[in-house]
Amino acid sequence: MTVPGIIYLFINNYIPMYGVILAFKDYNYVDGIWGSAWSGLNNFKFLFNSEDAYIITRNTLLYNTVFILLNLILSVLIALLINEIKDKVISRFYQSTFLLPHIISMVVVAYLVFSFLNAENGLVNRLLIKWFTMDGISWYGEPKYWPYVLVIVNAWKNVGYLSIIYFASIIGIDKEYYEAATIDGASKWKQMTRITIPLIMPVIVTMTLLAVSTILRSDFGLFYQVPMNTGALIPTTQTIDTFVYRAMLQSGDIGMSTAAGFYQSVICFFLILIANAAVRRINKQSALF
Repeated sequence: MTVPGIIYLFINNYIPMYGVILAFKDYNYVDGIWGSAWSGLNNFKFLFNSEDAYIITRNTLLYNTVFILLNLILSVLIALLINEIKDKVISRFYQSTFLLPHIISMVVVAYLVFSFLNAENGLVNRLLIKWFTMDGISWYGEPKYWPYVLVIVNAWKNVGYLSIIYFASIIGIDKEYYEAATIDGASKWKQMTRITIPLIMPVIVTMTLLAVSTILRSDFGLFYQVPMNTGALIPTTQTIDTFVYRAMLQSGDIGMSTAAGFYQSVICFFLILIANAAVRRINKQSALF
């Protein structure tokens, strides 16, 4: 039964890994991958010697750290609240409602955000002018607002999906624990904090470690399409992935983009090892490996 999955994983995830050698070559289309000349670490110099190297690394790390923490808190909270709904029809309705943003294309999300933040006809500016008699804000010309916008959009799109995962873990908990707690007079708060959260902690740790493993990778659609590739917002919305894409458009340097991807993968690999080791020191049973 696992053979089709293994074959798919091998074809899509392992065979393409030989292309990592492009990070160390001066690739050209005529000679191909193996025929192109070796360039050593020259491809990495483009990334690390760039004036934006610090900014894009900082943005990628800080955004993803906030995403991980905020999405974790909100998704667990929503899962706990859904679990308290006893009507199955209403519970499924809320699950579907929260899951819907996750399956919407980021291109569609970008235009939804634009309909809210458009300087002339956006809903937010209309409300600001109507209710608070404030001047409209040029959202796509003011970088200072976008850390909040991106965090809100990311949470709106991903929290529902994560909450379904945690909710699935919660409904797998034996009901006898709650019955015993109720007999002992435990409140709903104590049942959540003493039973539910500790029992789903392995799932929380696993999901968090998986998120940490991609902390240097960013949602390209979120950082490129949602800000509409606006030049004024680049200092705030630029991450490693968008930097590589824009550099590819300008130079067409495949070796440099491969070097950036290799750099991300290596750092993420060591980050998940460090995070897993920290979890093992606290609780071995909660560690991923």
